[in-house]
Amino acid sequence: MPSINLSDAMVATSPKDKKEKKLKNQTLMETLGSDALSGGKTKKESKHKKESKKRKASELFDDEERSETSSELVEPVNSKAMSVEVESGKKKKKKAKVQEEEGEEEENGEGKNEEHPNAISKFRISEPLRAKLKEKGIESLFPIQAMTFDIILDGSDLVGRARTGQGKTLAFVLPILESLTNGLAKSSRKTGYGRAPSVLVLLPTRELASQVFADFEVYGGALGLSSCCLYGGSPYHAQELKLRRGVDIVVGTPGRVKDHIERKNIDLSSLKFRVLDEADEMLRMGFVEDVELILGQVEDLSKVQTLLFSATLPGWVKDIASRFLKPSKKTADLVGNEKMKASTNVRHIVIPCSSTARSKLIPDIIRCYSSGGRTIIFTETKDSASELAGLLPGARALHGDIQQAQREVTLSGFRSGKFMALVATNVAARGLDINDVQLIIQCEPPRDVEAYIHRSGRTGRAGNTGVAVMLFDPRKSNISKIERESGVKFEHISAPQPADVAKAAGIEAAETINQISDSVIPAFKSAAEELLNTSGLSAVELLAKALAKAAGYSEIKSRSLLTSMENCVTVLLEAGKPIYTPSFAYGVLRRFLPEEKVESIKGLTLTADGRGAVFDVAVEDLDLFLTGQENAANVSLEVVKALPPLQERDQSRGGRFNSGSGGGGRFSFGRGGRNGGFSDRKNDRFSNRFSNNRGRSNGKKW
Repeated sequence: MPSINLSDAMVATSPKDKKEKKLKNQTLMETLGSDALSGGKTKKESKHKKESKKRKASELFDDEERSETSSELVEPVNSKAMSVEVESGKKKKKKAKVQEEEGEEEENGEGKNEEHPNAISKFRISEPLRAKLKEKGIESLFPIQAMTFDIILDGSDLVGRARTGQGKTLAFVLPILESLTNGLAKSSRKTGYGRAPSVLVLLPTRELASQVFADFEVYGGALGLSSCCLYGGSPYHAQELKLRRGVDIVVGTPGRVKDHIERKNIDLSSLKFRVLDEADEMLRMGFVEDVELILGQVEDLSKVQTLLFSATLPGWVKDIASRFLKPSKKTADLVGNEKMKASTNVRHIVIPCSSTARSKLIPDIIRCYSSGGRTIIFTETKDSASELAGLLPGARALHGDIQQAQREVTLSGFRSGKFMALVATNVAARGLDINDVQLIIQCEPPRDVEAYIHRSGRTGRAGNTGVAVMLFDPRKSNISKIERESGVKFEHISAPQPADVAKAAGIEAAETINQISDSVIPAFKSAAEELLNTSGLSAVELLAKALAKAAGYSEIKSRSLLTSMENCVTVLLEAGKPIYTPSFAYGVLRRFLPEEKVESIKGLTLTADGRGAVFDVAVEDLDLFLTGQENAANVSLEVVKALPPLQERDQSRGGRFNSGSGGGGRFSFGRGGRNGGFSDRKNDRFSNRFSNNRGRSNGKKW
């Protein structure tokens, strides 16, 4: 790299400058501490450090020619560095050396006015587009955008991978627009009335298509390019009119684009770019045949540039890449073989909760974790989304059964802040970029790990931070599997206790009171003085009650750690020996408790160490349980302040333990089980036959 060699040569010829630099580094060590040590290293080490940083910033490689691709990525930066050094060489020698040293300090992160390495000024972005980006507050490109910009603009096919929320949309929007107006595709692009589109972008959902279309409208409009959006649920006629008049860019879902092809409304033979965004989701949604039909409209691969973006690369996506992308395609991968695929800016929390407690728990989670921002709540079914939205104050539902026009109104209202909670199914899980989504709540673990990654990725976007909370039933869920496959490390915490929620609500109420005009004080002052004189409470205590009332609290209820049910407490049972089955735990309780009280417990779950079981008890029954244990030998019952590690659904090889909430002493076997289950009263004598989570049998009688 010439610029670095030139720098090395200049240093080698001046011993005096070496001495000056050594003195300067000593000064830096006094002011910056250990950070300055890196500034005192040799030029060779500095060169190695710069090259290493560039390799980290652009892990872009050609499938067959990695070194060549890497060279292409850093070449513009080197050329610029050389021009600066040559220009400075025309000045006085001493001044040139000082400038060179300052430049190196900036390279090492020590400069005060360091320019962002991915600043938009460093890329071949035209002035109108640059102005529009700055208008939107964008001063630099995200890593995936910086890695792919030159590759796309120079005409290569591309497979791009990045974690959700890292700006994949602009990664193809910006270079495509520049190529159409100032690059390779400019001369062959169709113009005039009735022109065939030059760009086709396929996306899996209507919401995502609308979002990408909006970006092309904003940035393409600044360059005089027109776009249209094709998706189901909207009238054909308006879409046909736009296509007949001619557009430069078509954004759409596979089903509707296929319909227009069959109706002869769209001609894809003149395409210069075709983009598949969220390709893995298209596979999951069953668009395989539609996508292949659409891609097959262009027979000569040499005449079209194909870009494929996907968070994951299942077999079908790899097959599409090999069939419809050129052999010389390049890959930009910000995920690699790392386990961590979910957003690193998100705090991942799991809270045990029964299905009956969700509607009361979710408002408290929002109050404690949303930080005043927007919240998206995900459910597994459309009915659940509608039902929950009806129970949460000010929330709206978003799912596939809602008419497209209403869905657009709902999303617009959520974006603008008219309401702050959205209850959705997977229709909103992928690709939607909504500002200030601070909190994601998943009502239960999703069916697959990828769904968790993309749902949690709706927060913590564009460098911001967020919180993702997942509710789960320990008897039915396997949280460890999601941890292993997604790489996230969950924080296992209990549900927000009412006292904690009241504290958060009190802060909000205090802010509300501070916003009330002082003009109301005279009207209420006499009543406040009378209350203070007659209540027997201090002014602070009275104000606390006023804050509670303002926050909507007239009493504080307890909440269990296990099921999050109100007016319940969680109890740990130990019997002096291993507890391998829920039925054995129920049998122990029947030794000293009436049958109706045993039947009333909720959510009995075995502990991970196999020596205990936890369950919920109504507050009014707690004393009966604690005093009753004295009548049973070697039995211990205690109220837990934190949940111990619990057995998960798949943890036992012999079968899945599945206790009911009441007389749920029945248990069902998983694979290999022969008996459907035994009644609670008979289970004690069979308990010793069944293996614990290590799969070992125990022949002793209990």
